[in-house]
Amino acid sequence: MASDILFHLEKKSRESLQSQLRRAILNAILNSTLPAGFKLPSSRKLANDLGVSRNTAILVYQGLTDDGYLVTRERSGIFVNEEFVEGLEQSKLSQKETRAIEHNDLEKPDWTNRFFLRPSERHYLNLPKDWRDTPFPFVYGQPDKRLFPLTAWRECSRLALSTRDMADWIHDDKIYDDPQLIEQIRTRLLPARGIHVSSDQILVTLGGQNALYLLAGLLVRQNTRVGIENPGYPDAKNIMQLFTNDIAPIPVDEKGLIVDEHLDDCNYVFVTPSHQCPTTITMPLSRRNRLLEKASEQDFLIIEDDYENEINYFKSASPALKALDTSDRVIYTSSLSKTLFPGLRIGYIVAAPELIEELKFYRRLVVRYTPSNNQRTVALFLSLGYYDSLIYSLRRKWHNRWNSVHKALKTYIPECSYSHSSGGTSYWIKIPEGISANQLVKEAYKDGVLIESGMPFFLESPAPDTHIRIGFTSIENAKIEPGIKRLGKTIDRMLKEKNTPGK
Repeated sequence: MASDILFHLEKKSRESLQSQLRRAILNAILNSTLPAGFKLPSSRKLANDLGVSRNTAILVYQGLTDDGYLVTRERSGIFVNEEFVEGLEQSKLSQKETRAIEHNDLEKPDWTNRFFLRPSERHYLNLPKDWRDTPFPFVYGQPDKRLFPLTAWRECSRLALSTRDMADWIHDDKIYDDPQLIEQIRTRLLPARGIHVSSDQILVTLGGQNALYLLAGLLVRQNTRVGIENPGYPDAKNIMQLFTNDIAPIPVDEKGLIVDEHLDDCNYVFVTPSHQCPTTITMPLSRRNRLLEKASEQDFLIIEDDYENEINYFKSASPALKALDTSDRVIYTSSLSKTLFPGLRIGYIVAAPELIEELKFYRRLVVRYTPSNNQRTVALFLSLGYYDSLIYSLRRKWHNRWNSVHKALKTYIPECSYSHSSGGTSYWIKIPEGISANQLVKEAYKDGVLIESGMPFFLESPAPDTHIRIGFTSIENAKIEPGIKRLGKTIDRMLKEKNTPGK
Protein backbone atom coordinates (compact mmCIF):
# COMPACT_ATOMS: atom_id res chain seq x y z
CA MET A 1 0.00 0.00 0.00
CA ALA A 2 1.20 3.50 -0.84
CA SER A 3 0.78 4.81 2.67
CA ASP A 4 2.82 1.94 4.12
CA ILE A 5 5.66 2.54 1.70
CA LEU A 6 5.76 6.31 1.42
CA PHE A 7 4.61 7.97 4.57
CA HIS A 8 6.63 7.49 7.74
CA LEU A 9 5.81 9.89 10.55
CA GLU A 10 7.82 10.52 13.70
CA LYS A 11 5.38 10.77 16.59
CA LYS A 12 8.05 12.27 18.90
CA SER A 13 9.29 14.86 16.43
CA ARG A 14 9.02 18.58 17.22
CA GLU A 15 7.44 18.95 13.77
CA SER A 16 3.67 18.46 13.82
CA LEU A 17 2.18 15.30 12.28
CA GLN A 18 0.22 17.46 9.87
CA SER A 19 3.40 19.16 8.66
CA GLN A 20 5.26 15.85 8.35
CA LEU A 21 2.46 14.26 6.34
CA ARG A 22 2.15 17.22 3.99
CA ARG A 23 5.92 17.20 3.40
CA ALA A 24 5.95 13.44 2.77
CA ILE A 25 3.17 13.58 0.16
CA LEU A 26 4.62 16.67 -1.45
CA ASN A 27 8.10 15.13 -1.76
CA ALA A 28 6.59 11.98 -3.28
CA ILE A 29 4.83 14.10 -5.94
CA LEU A 30 7.90 16.22 -6.68
CA ASN A 31 10.20 13.22 -7.13
CA SER A 32 7.55 11.38 -9.20
CA THR A 33 7.11 8.55 -6.68
CA LEU A 34 3.43 9.48 -6.85
CA PRO A 35 2.87 9.83 -10.63
CA ALA A 36 0.31 11.98 -12.41
CA GLY A 37 -3.22 10.71 -11.88
CA PHE A 38 -2.25 8.50 -8.92
CA LYS A 39 -5.22 7.86 -6.64
CA LEU A 40 -4.46 8.42 -2.98
CA PRO A 41 -6.17 6.50 -0.18
CA SER A 42 -9.21 8.10 1.42
CA SER A 43 -8.60 10.36 4.39
CA ARG A 44 -10.14 7.73 6.69
CA LYS A 45 -7.91 4.94 5.37
CA LEU A 46 -4.80 7.12 5.40
CA ALA A 47 -5.48 8.12 8.99
CA ASN A 48 -6.02 4.53 10.07
CA ASP A 49 -2.87 3.30 8.29
CA LEU A 50 -0.69 6.00 9.85
CA GLY A 51 -2.29 6.06 13.29
CA VAL A 52 -3.23 9.75 13.13
CA SER A 53 -6.53 11.54 13.47
CA ARG A 54 -8.72 11.72 10.41
CA ASN A 55 -8.82 15.49 10.82
CA THR A 56 -5.03 15.58 10.26
CA ALA A 57 -5.37 13.69 6.99
CA ILE A 58 -8.31 15.86 5.84
CA LEU A 59 -6.41 19.10 6.54
CA VAL A 60 -3.34 17.87 4.64
CA TYR A 61 -5.40 16.77 1.64
CA GLN A 62 -7.35 20.03 1.67
CA GLY A 63 -4.17 22.13 1.83
CA LEU A 64 -2.51 20.27 -1.05
CA THR A 65 -5.71 20.50 -3.08
CA ASP A 66 -5.96 24.25 -2.48
CA ASP A 67 -2.32 24.60 -3.60
CA GLY A 68 -2.94 22.65 -6.82
CA TYR A 69 -0.94 19.50 -6.08
CA LEU A 70 -4.00 17.28 -5.68
CA VAL A 71 -7.41 17.29 -7.33
CA THR A 72 -10.70 15.91 -6.02
CA ARG A 73 -12.99 14.09 -8.41
CA GLU A 74 -16.56 13.67 -7.27
CA ARG A 75 -17.44 10.08 -6.30
CA SER A 76 -13.96 8.92 -7.41
CA GLY A 77 -11.52 10.15 -4.80
CA ILE A 78 -8.35 12.24 -4.53
CA PHE A 79 -5.71 12.17 -7.28
CA VAL A 80 -2.33 13.71 -8.07
CA ASN A 81 -3.08 16.67 -10.33
CA GLU A 82 -1.99 15.72 -13.86
CA GLU A 83 -1.73 19.33 -15.04
CA PHE A 84 0.66 20.14 -12.20
CA VAL A 85 2.86 17.11 -12.94
CA GLU A 86 2.98 17.98 -16.64
CA GLY A 87 4.25 21.43 -15.72
CA LEU A 88 6.81 19.84 -13.43
CA GLU A 89 8.02 17.52 -16.21
CA GLN A 90 8.41 20.47 -18.59
CA SER A 91 10.50 22.22 -15.96
CA LYS A 92 12.71 19.14 -15.59
CA LEU A 93 13.16 19.01 -19.37
CA SER A 94 14.22 22.63 -19.39
CA GLN A 95 16.78 21.93 -16.64
CA LYS A 96 18.12 18.94 -18.61
CA GLU A 97 18.53 21.09 -21.72
CA THR A 98 20.30 23.73 -19.67
CA ARG A 99 22.74 21.18 -18.25
CA ALA A 100 23.44 19.92 -21.77
CA ILE A 101 24.35 23.43 -22.87
CA GLU A 102 26.52 23.90 -19.77
CA HIS A 103 28.48 20.72 -20.51
CA ASN A 104 29.12 21.29 -24.21
CA ASP A 105 32.46 22.31 -25.67
CA LEU A 106 31.78 26.07 -25.79
CA GLU A 107 34.49 28.13 -24.10
CA LYS A 108 33.50 29.15 -20.57
CA PRO A 109 34.10 32.66 -19.23
CA ASP A 110 37.31 33.41 -17.35
CA TRP A 111 35.88 34.65 -14.05
CA THR A 112 39.30 35.49 -12.64
CA ASN A 113 39.65 38.48 -14.96
CA ARG A 114 36.07 39.65 -14.54
CA PHE A 115 36.07 40.41 -10.81
CA PHE A 116 36.74 44.04 -9.95
CA LEU A 117 36.39 43.19 -6.26
CA ARG A 118 37.23 40.14 -4.17
CA PRO A 119 34.93 40.31 -1.11
CA SER A 120 35.81 36.70 -0.30
CA GLU A 121 39.39 37.78 0.50
CA ARG A 122 38.36 40.19 3.28
CA HIS A 123 38.75 39.27 6.94
CA TYR A 124 35.45 38.32 8.55
CA LEU A 125 34.25 37.08 11.91
CA ASN A 126 33.04 33.61 10.98
CA LEU A 127 31.56 31.00 13.29
CA PRO A 128 31.89 27.26 12.67
CA LYS A 129 28.63 25.72 11.50
CA ASP A 130 28.41 23.55 14.60
CA TRP A 131 29.06 26.37 17.07
CA ARG A 132 25.78 25.67 18.91
CA ASP A 133 27.08 22.19 19.78
CA THR A 134 30.23 23.58 21.41
CA PRO A 135 30.13 23.01 25.20
CA PHE A 136 31.26 26.58 25.95
CA PRO A 137 30.21 29.00 23.14
CA PHE A 138 31.71 32.37 24.15
CA VAL A 139 30.55 33.97 20.90
CA TYR A 140 29.43 37.53 20.40
CA GLY A 141 26.08 38.73 19.09
CA GLN A 142 24.25 35.40 19.14
CA PRO A 143 21.06 35.10 21.22
CA ASP A 144 20.15 32.72 23.99
CA LYS A 145 16.77 31.49 22.74
CA ARG A 146 15.70 30.77 26.32
CA LEU A 147 15.63 34.52 27.02
CA PHE A 148 13.48 35.48 24.03
CA PRO A 149 9.75 36.16 24.69
CA LEU A 150 8.49 33.83 21.99
CA THR A 151 4.85 34.01 23.12
CA ALA A 152 4.85 37.80 22.85
CA TRP A 153 6.53 37.68 19.42
CA ARG A 154 3.94 35.18 18.18
CA GLU A 155 1.16 37.47 19.35
CA CYS A 156 2.66 40.40 17.43
CA SER A 157 3.13 38.22 14.34
CA ARG A 158 -0.50 37.14 14.58
CA LEU A 159 -1.67 40.74 14.91
CA ALA A 160 0.48 41.76 11.92
CA LEU A 161 -1.33 39.10 9.89
CA SER A 162 -4.77 40.41 10.81
CA THR A 163 -6.93 41.65 7.94
CA ARG A 164 -6.57 45.27 9.03
CA ASP A 165 -2.79 45.22 9.43
CA MET A 166 -2.16 43.18 6.30
CA ALA A 167 -3.91 45.86 4.28
CA ASP A 168 -1.15 48.26 5.37
CA TRP A 169 1.93 46.17 4.59
CA ILE A 170 0.95 43.71 1.84
CA HIS A 171 1.35 46.29 -0.95
CA ASP A 172 4.59 47.17 -2.72
CA ASP A 173 5.10 50.82 -1.77
CA LYS A 174 8.68 50.83 -3.06
CA ILE A 175 10.34 53.49 -0.91
CA TYR A 176 8.08 54.02 2.11
CA ASP A 177 8.63 52.45 5.53
CA ASP A 178 5.89 51.31 7.86
CA PRO A 179 4.61 54.52 9.50
CA GLN A 180 3.87 52.65 12.73
CA LEU A 181 7.49 51.49 13.02
CA ILE A 182 8.84 54.93 12.14
CA GLU A 183 6.64 56.42 14.86
CA GLN A 184 7.80 53.86 17.44
CA ILE A 185 11.45 54.56 16.59
CA ARG A 186 10.84 58.30 16.72
CA THR A 187 8.87 58.42 19.98
CA ARG A 188 10.15 55.42 22.00
CA LEU A 189 13.67 54.44 20.96
CA LEU A 190 15.33 57.71 19.94
CA PRO A 191 14.21 59.90 22.90
CA ALA A 192 15.92 57.37 25.21
CA ARG A 193 19.15 58.33 23.42
CA GLY A 194 18.38 62.05 23.66
CA ILE A 195 17.46 62.27 19.98
CA HIS A 196 14.34 64.17 18.90
CA VAL A 197 13.63 64.21 15.18
CA SER A 198 10.77 64.21 12.69
CA SER A 199 9.67 61.13 10.74
CA ASP A 200 11.34 62.33 7.53
CA GLN A 201 14.73 61.92 9.24
CA ILE A 202 14.41 58.14 9.73
CA LEU A 203 15.04 55.28 7.31
CA VAL A 204 14.57 51.57 8.13
CA THR A 205 17.38 49.24 6.99
CA LEU A 206 18.21 45.54 6.92
CA GLY A 207 20.26 45.87 10.09
CA GLY A 208 23.26 48.02 10.95
CA GLN A 209 25.52 46.54 8.29
CA ASN A 210 23.05 47.36 5.53
CA ALA A 211 22.85 50.91 6.89
CA LEU A 212 26.62 51.25 6.47
CA TYR A 213 26.51 49.85 2.94
CA LEU A 214 23.79 52.29 1.89
CA LEU A 215 25.72 55.23 3.33
CA ALA A 216 28.97 54.12 1.70
CA GLY A 217 27.32 53.56 -1.66
CA LEU A 218 25.78 57.01 -1.65
CA LEU A 219 28.56 59.06 -0.04
CA VAL A 220 31.91 57.34 -0.60
CA ARG A 221 34.00 57.21 -3.78
CA GLN A 222 37.63 56.46 -4.64
CA ASN A 223 38.99 59.80 -3.40
CA THR A 224 36.91 59.81 -0.19
CA ARG A 225 38.91 59.49 3.03
CA VAL A 226 37.16 57.52 5.77
CA GLY A 227 38.46 57.35 9.34
CA ILE A 228 37.76 54.08 11.21
CA GLU A 229 38.60 53.16 14.79
CA ASN A 230 41.63 50.89 15.19
CA PRO A 231 40.83 48.34 16.49
CA GLY A 232 37.30 48.64 15.19
CA TYR A 233 34.30 46.98 13.60
CA PRO A 234 35.68 44.72 10.80
CA ASP A 235 32.76 45.13 8.41
CA ALA A 236 32.97 48.92 8.60
CA LYS A 237 36.40 48.56 7.01
CA ASN A 238 35.24 45.81 4.62
CA ILE A 239 32.27 47.84 3.38
CA MET A 240 34.17 51.11 2.99
CA GLN A 241 36.95 49.35 1.07
CA LEU A 242 34.39 48.37 -1.58
CA PHE A 243 34.26 52.06 -2.49
CA THR A 244 37.60 53.57 -1.44
CA ASN A 245 41.12 52.51 -0.56
CA ASP A 246 41.72 55.66 1.47
CA ILE A 247 41.02 54.30 4.96
CA ALA A 248 42.54 56.19 7.89
CA PRO A 249 43.14 54.07 11.04
CA ILE A 250 42.20 56.18 14.09
CA PRO A 251 43.82 55.01 17.35
CA VAL A 252 41.73 54.10 20.39
CA ASP A 253 42.67 54.57 24.06
CA GLU A 254 40.93 54.09 27.42
CA LYS A 255 38.36 56.74 26.44
CA GLY A 256 37.57 55.46 22.98
CA LEU A 257 38.49 57.06 19.65
CA ILE A 258 41.32 59.57 20.06
CA VAL A 259 40.51 63.06 18.76
CA ASP A 260 43.76 64.37 17.26
CA GLU A 261 45.53 65.03 13.96
CA HIS A 262 44.68 61.54 12.68
CA LEU A 263 41.21 62.92 11.91
CA ASP A 264 42.53 65.73 9.72
CA ASP A 265 41.62 65.43 6.03
CA CYS A 266 38.92 62.83 6.70
CA ASN A 267 35.61 63.22 4.87
CA TYR A 268 33.78 60.77 7.17
CA VAL A 269 34.63 59.20 10.51
CA PHE A 270 33.02 55.97 11.69
CA VAL A 271 32.77 55.72 15.48
CA THR A 272 31.12 53.51 18.14
CA PRO A 273 30.99 55.81 21.20
CA SER A 274 28.45 53.98 23.39
CA HIS A 275 30.46 50.76 23.55
CA GLN A 276 33.51 50.93 21.35
CA CYS A 277 33.83 47.89 19.13
CA PRO A 278 35.58 45.71 20.23
CA THR A 279 36.94 47.18 23.50
CA THR A 280 33.42 48.04 24.89
CA ILE A 281 34.81 51.36 26.23
CA THR A 282 32.28 54.19 26.60
CA MET A 283 33.44 57.54 25.25
CA PRO A 284 33.08 60.26 27.95
CA LEU A 285 31.00 63.36 27.34
CA SER A 286 34.02 65.65 27.15
CA ARG A 287 35.56 63.68 24.30
CA ARG A 288 32.22 63.47 22.47
CA ASN A 289 32.01 67.25 22.52
CA ARG A 290 35.62 67.54 21.34
CA LEU A 291 34.89 65.13 18.46
CA LEU A 292 31.95 67.30 17.37
CA GLU A 293 34.14 70.40 17.52
CA LYS A 294 36.81 68.65 15.45
CA ALA A 295 34.20 67.65 12.87
CA SER A 296 33.19 71.28 12.49
CA GLU A 297 36.80 72.50 12.33
CA GLN A 298 37.84 69.92 9.72
CA ASP A 299 34.49 69.79 7.90
CA PHE A 300 33.94 66.04 8.16
CA LEU A 301 30.79 64.07 8.96
CA ILE A 302 30.48 61.45 11.69
CA ILE A 303 28.81 58.07 11.19
CA GLU A 304 27.75 56.97 14.67
CA ASP A 305 27.03 53.27 15.18
CA ASP A 306 24.99 53.05 18.40
CA TYR A 307 24.75 49.27 18.26
CA GLU A 308 24.61 48.41 21.99
CA ASN A 309 23.22 51.55 23.55
CA GLU A 310 20.75 49.86 25.93
CA ILE A 311 23.25 47.54 27.61
CA ASN A 312 24.57 49.51 30.59
CA TYR A 313 24.92 47.98 34.04
CA PHE A 314 26.04 50.72 36.41
CA LYS A 315 24.69 54.06 35.19
CA SER A 316 22.40 55.67 32.68
CA ALA A 317 23.65 55.68 29.13
CA SER A 318 25.43 58.80 27.90
CA PRO A 319 23.52 60.78 25.28
CA ALA A 320 24.26 59.76 21.72
CA LEU A 321 26.57 61.94 19.64
CA LYS A 322 23.53 62.69 17.51
CA ALA A 323 21.79 64.14 20.59
CA LEU A 324 24.70 66.57 21.11
CA ASP A 325 24.93 67.51 17.43
CA THR A 326 23.64 70.98 16.62
CA SER A 327 24.88 71.25 13.03
CA ASP A 328 23.64 68.02 11.40
CA ARG A 329 27.14 66.55 11.17
CA VAL A 330 26.21 63.20 12.74
CA ILE A 331 24.62 60.37 10.78
CA TYR A 332 23.18 58.01 13.38
CA THR A 333 22.73 54.26 12.84
CA SER A 334 21.41 51.61 15.19
CA SER A 335 19.94 48.13 15.11
CA LEU A 336 17.43 45.93 16.90
CA SER A 337 19.32 42.79 15.88
CA LYS A 338 21.41 42.55 19.04
CA THR A 339 18.49 42.75 21.46
CA LEU A 340 15.80 40.93 19.46
CA PHE A 341 17.60 38.40 17.28
CA PRO A 342 20.21 38.74 14.48
CA GLY A 343 18.07 36.97 11.87
CA LEU A 344 15.44 39.72 12.05
CA ARG A 345 17.67 42.26 10.25
CA ILE A 346 16.00 45.49 11.32
CA GLY A 347 18.04 48.65 11.78
CA TYR A 348 17.65 52.33 11.03
CA ILE A 349 19.44 55.52 10.01
CA VAL A 350 18.71 58.96 11.46
CA ALA A 351 20.04 61.89 9.47
CA ALA A 352 19.17 65.13 7.69
CA PRO A 353 15.96 64.90 5.60
CA GLU A 354 17.92 65.56 2.40
CA LEU A 355 20.13 62.52 3.01
CA ILE A 356 17.24 60.27 4.05
CA GLU A 357 15.34 61.16 0.87
CA GLU A 358 18.24 60.11 -1.36
CA LEU A 359 18.86 56.99 0.75
CA LYS A 360 15.25 55.90 0.15
CA PHE A 361 15.82 55.83 -3.58
CA TYR A 362 19.27 54.28 -3.29
CA ARG A 363 17.85 51.56 -1.01
CA ARG A 364 15.21 50.87 -3.67
CA LEU A 365 17.99 50.08 -6.16
CA VAL A 366 19.83 47.80 -3.70
CA VAL A 367 17.13 45.88 -1.78
CA ARG A 368 13.94 47.77 -2.74
CA TYR A 369 12.81 48.00 0.91
CA THR A 370 12.94 46.24 4.25
CA PRO A 371 10.24 43.51 4.44
CA SER A 372 7.00 45.23 5.45
CA ASN A 373 5.61 42.34 7.49
CA ASN A 374 8.73 42.34 9.69
CA GLN A 375 8.44 46.10 10.13
CA ARG A 376 4.84 45.84 11.31
CA THR A 377 5.62 42.96 13.70
CA VAL A 378 8.45 44.97 15.28
CA ALA A 379 6.22 48.05 15.50
CA LEU A 380 3.64 46.05 17.44
CA PHE A 381 6.33 44.50 19.65
CA LEU A 382 7.47 48.01 20.56
CA SER A 383 4.05 49.58 20.98
CA LEU A 384 2.72 46.80 23.24
CA GLY A 385 5.62 47.22 25.66
CA TYR A 386 7.26 43.86 24.99
CA TYR A 387 10.53 45.42 23.87
CA ASP A 388 10.93 47.48 27.06
CA SER A 389 10.23 44.37 29.13
CA LEU A 390 12.77 42.36 27.12
CA ILE A 391 15.48 45.00 27.55
CA TYR A 392 14.88 45.11 31.30
CA SER A 393 15.16 41.32 31.52
CA LEU A 394 18.23 41.09 29.26
CA ARG A 395 20.06 43.86 31.09
CA ARG A 396 19.60 42.05 34.40
CA LYS A 397 20.58 38.60 33.11
CA TRP A 398 23.47 39.83 30.99
CA HIS A 399 24.77 41.78 33.98
CA ASN A 400 24.95 38.50 35.92
CA ARG A 401 26.88 36.90 33.06
CA TRP A 402 29.14 39.95 32.76
CA ASN A 403 30.00 39.58 36.44
CA SER A 404 30.55 35.83 36.07
CA VAL A 405 33.03 36.33 33.23
CA HIS A 406 34.84 39.05 35.21
CA LYS A 407 35.21 36.84 38.30
CA ALA A 408 36.27 33.79 36.29
CA LEU A 409 38.92 35.76 34.36
CA LYS A 410 40.41 37.07 37.62
CA THR A 411 40.45 33.56 39.09
CA TYR A 412 41.59 31.37 36.21
CA ILE A 413 43.42 33.69 33.77
CA PRO A 414 44.89 36.47 35.96
CA GLU A 415 47.74 37.01 33.49
CA CYS A 416 45.28 38.37 30.90
CA SER A 417 44.33 42.06 30.82
CA TYR A 418 41.08 43.57 29.59
CA SER A 419 39.15 46.84 29.38
CA HIS A 420 36.88 47.92 32.21
CA SER A 421 33.57 49.29 30.95
CA SER A 422 30.08 50.00 32.21
CA GLY A 423 28.30 47.55 29.96
CA GLY A 424 28.27 45.64 26.71
CA THR A 425 28.01 41.94 25.98
CA SER A 426 31.65 40.94 25.53
CA TYR A 427 35.17 41.25 26.90
CA TRP A 428 38.17 42.40 24.83
CA ILE A 429 41.15 40.54 26.26
CA LYS A 430 44.90 40.84 25.74
CA ILE A 431 46.41 37.40 26.12
CA PRO A 432 49.82 36.65 27.67
CA GLU A 433 52.88 37.44 25.56
CA GLY A 434 54.38 34.57 23.70
CA ILE A 435 51.24 32.86 22.42
CA SER A 436 49.20 33.51 19.30
CA ALA A 437 45.56 34.54 19.57
CA ASN A 438 44.76 32.69 16.35
CA GLN A 439 46.40 29.54 17.66
CA LEU A 440 44.65 29.92 21.01
CA VAL A 441 41.28 30.05 19.21
CA LYS A 442 42.10 26.74 17.48
CA GLU A 443 43.41 25.02 20.61
CA ALA A 444 40.49 26.25 22.74
CA TYR A 445 38.02 24.98 20.12
CA LYS A 446 39.60 21.51 20.40
CA ASP A 447 38.97 21.78 24.15
CA GLY A 448 35.31 22.71 23.61
CA VAL A 449 35.68 26.46 24.17
CA LEU A 450 34.65 28.78 21.33
CA ILE A 451 36.20 32.29 21.36
CA GLU A 452 37.06 34.86 18.68
CA SER A 453 40.45 36.04 17.50
CA GLY A 454 41.03 39.78 17.70
CA MET A 455 42.99 39.99 14.44
CA PRO A 456 40.05 40.94 12.15
CA PHE A 457 39.42 44.05 14.27
CA PHE A 458 42.76 45.66 13.44
CA LEU A 459 43.29 47.73 10.31
CA GLU A 460 47.06 47.29 9.93
CA SER A 461 48.65 44.38 8.09
CA PRO A 462 49.89 42.15 9.52
CA ALA A 463 47.40 42.59 12.33
CA PRO A 464 48.47 42.13 15.95
CA ASP A 465 47.95 38.53 17.04
CA THR A 466 47.52 39.55 20.67
CA HIS A 467 43.81 39.77 21.56
CA ILE A 468 40.70 37.64 21.81
CA ARG A 469 37.04 38.53 22.29
CA ILE A 470 34.75 36.64 24.65
CA GLY A 471 30.99 37.09 24.27
CA PHE A 472 28.44 35.85 26.75
CA THR A 473 24.96 36.35 25.26
CA SER A 474 24.62 32.79 23.97
CA ILE A 475 26.11 30.87 26.92
CA GLU A 476 24.14 30.18 30.07
CA ASN A 477 25.48 31.60 33.32
CA ALA A 478 26.21 28.22 34.88
CA LYS A 479 28.66 27.34 32.09
CA ILE A 480 30.72 30.52 32.26
CA GLU A 481 33.03 29.61 35.16
CA PRO A 482 33.85 26.06 33.94
CA GLY A 483 34.31 27.41 30.41
CA ILE A 484 36.79 30.12 31.48
CA LYS A 485 38.54 27.58 33.71
CA ARG A 486 39.01 25.28 30.72
CA LEU A 487 40.27 28.21 28.61
CA GLY A 488 42.78 28.99 31.37
CA LYS A 489 44.08 25.41 31.20
CA THR A 490 44.47 25.75 27.42
CA ILE A 491 46.51 28.94 27.88
CA ASP A 492 48.66 27.31 30.59
CA ARG A 493 49.35 24.35 28.31
CA MET A 494 50.36 26.61 25.41
CA LEU A 495 52.68 28.67 27.64
CA LYS A 496 54.35 25.52 28.98
CA GLU A 497 54.83 24.14 25.47
CA LYS A 498 56.39 27.42 24.36
CA ASN A 499 58.80 27.47 27.29
CA THR A 500 59.76 23.83 26.92
CA PRO A 501 63.17 23.42 25.21
CA GLY A 502 62.91 21.84 21.81
CA LYS A 503 59.33 22.89 21.26
